[in-house]
Amino acid sequence: MKLCMIGTGYVGLVSGVCFAELGNDVICVDKDIAKINKLKKSIIPIYEPGLEELVKKNYKSGRLKFSTDLAESVRKSNIIFICVGTPTIKNKYEADLSQVYSVTKEISKNIKSFKIIINKSTVPVTTGDKVEKIISLKVKKQLFSVVSNPEFLREGEAIRDFIYPDRVVIGTSEKKSNKILKNLYSPLISKGAKYINTSRRAAELIKYASNAFLATKITFINELANLCEKLDINIEDVSIGIGTDNRIGSRFLRAGPAYGGSCFPKDTRALIDTAKKSKSPLSIINTVINSNNKRSHLLLTRIAKILKNKIKNKKITFLGVTFKANTDDMRESASLKMIPFLNKKGAIINYYDPSGKKNEFEKYKNVKFKNNIKDACEMSDLIIVHTEWNEFKLLDLKKIVKKRNFIIYDMRNIYSAEKMKKQKIKYFGIGK
Repeated sequence: MKLCMIGTGYVGLVSGVCFAELGNDVICVDKDIAKINKLKKSIIPIYEPGLEELVKKNYKSGRLKFSTDLAESVRKSNIIFICVGTPTIKNKYEADLSQVYSVTKEISKNIKSFKIIINKSTVPVTTGDKVEKIISLKVKKQLFSVVSNPEFLREGEAIRDFIYPDRVVIGTSEKKSNKILKNLYSPLISKGAKYINTSRRAAELIKYASNAFLATKITFINELANLCEKLDINIEDVSIGIGTDNRIGSRFLRAGPAYGGSCFPKDTRALIDTAKKSKSPLSIINTVINSNNKRSHLLLTRIAKILKNKIKNKKITFLGVTFKANTDDMRESASLKMIPFLNKKGAIINYYDPSGKKNEFEKYKNVKFKNNIKDACEMSDLIIVHTEWNEFKLLDLKKIVKKRNFIIYDMRNIYSAEKMKKQKIKYFGIGK
């Protein structure tokens, strides 16, 4: 099939490349000329394991193309995916849909034959209705169909999640579109993915509801970890004990910093905004957001306690600063609150992250990126494990750190407290 992906951010690029890998002809479109020129040279703008190799392979085969010409790309394609950003509007909970509607208007100018227009961007309920209305102003209804097809890609696991998804959700009541899209996704369905056909509005809500529920699980276990620290209980025992219940499941029950990234923060806020406008409050999700907002402050309070309130001139190392491992995504990472706070208190901070230096910390004095773990850690008073990258899990910190009385604050519980005790390393975990 001939596909057009509008937007080469995380969703558009990964989905486009994977559709090409399945044998489709794909054009990835973006208005950023520099970005498109880099993609043509297989220079990838995001960190995602395996993505560079797939881009090179499919671009070389001719199945994958990159373009800045939206009009021509729409005319050449049968199915158009809208994959642009929907960030939170500043100082509000509402999703900014300006890019979605701008792209929709451009699409409507270039429909000459039947097209399926798919919202793959995460959008509030009824956005599909509005997209349909915009296109209807210029195009006869029989020439297009607007569908919701939410994505469920985890950063760091996106290619696997696309090729082996739990489910494919298609929101449309039109038989023609449903048949075409079931055929498009047939290679994934044959591998075991459940194909779920719903109304368009239901598909839009499924995406928000999924992310809100996962955010709730993370917040739930983080709050239990706080209780465990008061009662001298190991949160990992509790996580295993409740996670082995098939009704609950073990995933997203690992205590740690506040959730962050491109999805959970903005999607929980947008869901609250939708609920407010519908006069149907979601008190649980509201509580989740409020609890998560307080999480970083709570962990900073514990850091102060670990350092006996003597933060000034302490040498603190952050191992990992992204919101999770296997991604370079800094959006709403807990480190964006923690590092500036500790810096303001007079700490001297080094950080190392496998995905590289971060522009977000450039403006802070005494916050330095180090190219390797040894340089980052060797003179530290406190080492904070912020992100659970695999290369941090087997470190011999006793050899790396030059100071005798250094402390480890393991925010991901990747180390054994017993082993640390045997090595005579002062160690603190989460929920212990």
